[in-house]
Amino acid sequence: MSDRVQAPLGARDCEVTDRRATGGYVIVSALDAEGPDPKPGQFYMLSADGWGTHGGRPFLPRAFSVADAERADRGVRLDFLIDAVGPGTSVLAGLERGARLRVTGPLGVPFSPPRELNPDAAGAILVGGGVGIAPLAMLRRELARRAFPTRTLLGFRDREHSGGLELFRCQEVGLASEDGHAGHQGYVTDLLAVALKGPDAHTAAVYACGPPGMLEAVRALCAERGAPVELALETPMACGYGACFGCAVPLADGGYMRLCVEGPVVRGDRIATAIVEGAGHR
Repeated sequence: MSDRVQAPLGARDCEVTDRRATGGYVIVSALDAEGPDPKPGQFYMLSADGWGTHGGRPFLPRAFSVADAERADRGVRLDFLIDAVGPGTSVLAGLERGARLRVTGPLGVPFSPPRELNPDAAGAILVGGGVGIAPLAMLRRELARRAFPTRTLLGFRDREHSGGLELFRCQEVGLASEDGHAGHQGYVTDLLAVALKGPDAHTAAVYACGPPGMLEAVRALCAERGAPVELALETPMACGYGACFGCAVPLADGGYMRLCVEGPVVRGDRIATAIVEGAGHR
């Protein structure tokens, strides 16, 4: 899984084949007739008709991790989990069947296999928050295909900002919600702290994606407990292939990395912090 799939040059048009609501989010599916199968953790730059119509916004495409990819007769079906929080995400979330979705990808570095992340790994722990659960859904299916033991922990702010559970196609999901509408009332990191008690921390491979504050809490907790972790980070991205330097992330030993080409999946011990100014889809 760690070897990235290279994207074809340029953007290409995909046909939207489905749009369905899931809680407060939307899953948009599109058929990519020309692109390769992505790997869990990789992302696409997305845009659509109607770009630039809201007072000039949105101007740049938006980066989205792929939540699912399935080979079909005419190409690859791609699923994206979208929360309409600004002009760009509102256009994407409103796409109906038959509309045109413009994509560039797959881009970036995918998640590593558990025993590449931790040679002593006996199981994987997936930790997701909000729409950040998307790449973990695809990762979970890959780990299930390999029959690798996996625990999934998901957290949401409230009922309005939740959804996408059906992407995991399983019943064994630990839930947390800040408003208490589902599962444990509190943070998903509360569940992770329990999962990493004692010697379990040293035989775990942790994977996380979600809001920057959550990822920083996961990074710090894993560092404290000695559990190797990979984080799928989010930063402002204008191009997706390293030209603009807009997605620079500070490294633990000094300097910066361009997240779009050296990430978005990075080891927790490589970075100084998971809180990056300007992160968030709009």
